[in-house]
Amino acid sequence: MALKLDTRYPSIDDLRTKAKKKIPRFAFEYLDGGCNEDVNLIRNTAEIRDVQLKPNYLRKHHGSSLKTEIFGIEYDAPFGIAPVGLQGLMWPNSPEILAKAAFEQNIPFILSTVTTTSIERASELTEGKAWFQLYHPTENRLRDDIIKRAESAKCPVLVILCDVPTFGFRPRDIRNGLAMPPKMNVSNILQAFGRPHWSLQTLKHGIPSFEVLKPYMPKGLDLKQLGKFMDQTFSGRLNEEKIKPIRDMWKGKLVLKGVASEYDAEEAIRLGIDGIIVSNHGGRQLDAGQSSIKPLTTIAKKYGDQIEVMMDSGLRSGPDVARAMASGAKFTFMGRSFMYGVSALGKKGGHHTISLLKTELQQVMEQLCCEKTSDFPNHLIK
Repeated sequence: MALKLDTRYPSIDDLRTKAKKKIPRFAFEYLDGGCNEDVNLIRNTAEIRDVQLKPNYLRKHHGSSLKTEIFGIEYDAPFGIAPVGLQGLMWPNSPEILAKAAFEQNIPFILSTVTTTSIERASELTEGKAWFQLYHPTENRLRDDIIKRAESAKCPVLVILCDVPTFGFRPRDIRNGLAMPPKMNVSNILQAFGRPHWSLQTLKHGIPSFEVLKPYMPKGLDLKQLGKFMDQTFSGRLNEEKIKPIRDMWKGKLVLKGVASEYDAEEAIRLGIDGIIVSNHGGRQLDAGQSSIKPLTTIAKKYGDQIEVMMDSGLRSGPDVARAMASGAKFTFMGRSFMYGVSALGKKGGHHTISLLKTELQQVMEQLCCEKTSDFPNHLIK
């Protein structure tokens, strides 16, 4: 489809600036912040941008194509929309806006267990093409039921998350009442009044709730009880005993997200997982950890012929995607970039952000004389 760019916002930074002005501070800080002192959040993008690429100007060039295949599906670009929790808090109806835009522009959309639309609705909007990310429940009954729903919705890929053994320590969210248990305070209410467009859209679409989990939640939970429910319902630490039943049950492609070491990559291969996403949860879990690009380079080189190696965390632009692909990623995902877009531009934000990233990446490929996305590693300056 034709690219739809709003020329007022020709970069992700422009979208971020607009989003900051358009949504309440508590919502923006939940989206924008990392954990502790934001060291790893900042390191992520900075070290991606240390990667340099080599152009070949005098070679014959027959054009560049963004089309990229992963798990036997050809997408129109080598990037997708990463799972993000509480999306409707940042912009009302945002997961549906993004799912629809992803489907229409033929890139993958991953729905989070803790976002604000259901598996069934995401599947409806994407004609069964949405991926689903599972936070591991404490009860096998709940795990099995959610997986069966994803199977019935024809999700082609199930993503299981390994980098949330504990909730990240996020000072902004604690101050804003968005830790567990969450609470609304006077400051948050005043911030909402100061963002009338956001408030009107929230009233129109309703207070966001955990739609995937709604069938399992007792009715009438207050915020304190909700925090207790979430704490009791999920056990974030994965291990072989938890992964094996999922692998046995799930007949589609299975991906492990949050891999940050060679050990975990080897375990994923041993357990029959089809792909890994090298990630540090966008710098929201371990402030003292590595940037995402550092383990990607070694993991892709060592295991890239045994398992599909993908990456998220820290990517903010088309050139960033190119750098990650050149460093060995077969595919990439971004969360904040798309949420900045939809928070800034509402229902037009999904298409604009996808189109912007496609345009940027196409320009990089043409500049490098890179015809296919699989050729990016040939342009890496080591």
